[in-house]
Formats: sequence, structure tokens, C-alpha cells
Amino acid sequence: FREQLNSVTVSVTWNCVNCVPWRNMKSIAKIVSRKELIGIVRKLQTEGKRVVFTNGCFDILHVGHIDLLEKAKSYGDCLVVGLNSDSSVKKIKGKGRPILPECDRARLVAALQVVDFVVFFDEETPYEILKEIKPDILVKGGDYRFEEIVGHDLIPVVKIVPLTKEKSTTNIIAKILLQSSQST
Repeated sequence: FREQLNSVTVSVTWNCVNCVPWRNMKSIAKIVSRKELIGIVRKLQTEGKRVVFTNGCFDILHVGHIDLLEKAKSYGDCLVVGLNSDSSVKKIKGKGRPILPECDRARLVAALQVVDFVVFFDEETPYEILKEIKPDILVKGGDYRFEEIVGHDLIPVVKIVPLTKEKSTTNIIAKILLQSSQST
């Protein structure tokens, strides 16, 4: 989509740009600020493109995340992933989380072909960013009921994607801890 956004100036202004020596990598170019994203979304929508939004911590990327993101992308033309910042993850997941810092999580998600843009948010929920960017479609995993989905009152189309059985960051962490304790 970047090639199509000639009239929208996009620069790398996110807070991890100085964390990595790979500033010219394609994945970095997909990580944008809220302000930039608002312009990008408006331009795409005026062109008749459907913008899909999903969000999460994406702490340890796993096949359940991939399934969600691939399905989300299938609902529209442009997939935006709202990524909980480190402070946001700490608030909602508790002590010891996130496992991976936000810079790494953002690059991993942005490197996926199905993802068009990644944007950070510091709040516990994506409600404010949803109000700001106004995507056409909101996608969440099947661990939520419609009325529990933050933003269901803002976005005209809400899709719930069934979870991939037994695939979660919490399960991966538990397995690692169990195997670690058994090997000592």
C-alpha cells in the first residue's frame, strides 16, 4: 500500500526506530504513528478500500496469531494491527510480561505478509485508537463475545474469528516453565 499512498507522507516516527540497526528493512516501514495511520486510512477509504483492524499483545508469536491475522486480512484490503505497548501489556497481563519488548513484537508482526501496518497504543484497550482511525471492520479472536469486544459500538462490522485450539502465549510460557523445571 505504501506505493499507492503518494499524497500521504509516511515516515518512521515510532518509538523503536533507534532500537534497531535495520532502519531500512521493509518491516520497519510498516510501523507507523497514529497520526500517520489516520491519513493512510482516510486515503484508502476514499479509494474504496476496506480497512480491517485487529489488536493484541502478540508477545510470543504463534500459529494462533497467524490464523487470526490471515482471516482478518481476508475480510478487507488493508490490515492494521494495533499492538499493545510494553506498558499496556504489563497492565493487562501482569508481572513478567511482556516476554518480548515492543520493538521486537512490532517487527515480528510487521514482517508478516498479511499485515499492512502496525501501530502502538498505550491504553489497556484500543477504544481511543479505534475512535481515531475509524476502520471499516474490527476483528477479534473467539475468546470474546460480541458485547465484550472493545469498539463494537464504534465500528460498523465486527468479526469474531474462532481460536486455534490450544495455541496461546500463556500455554507456550507454561510449557517452557514446565520443561525447564523438569530438566533441573
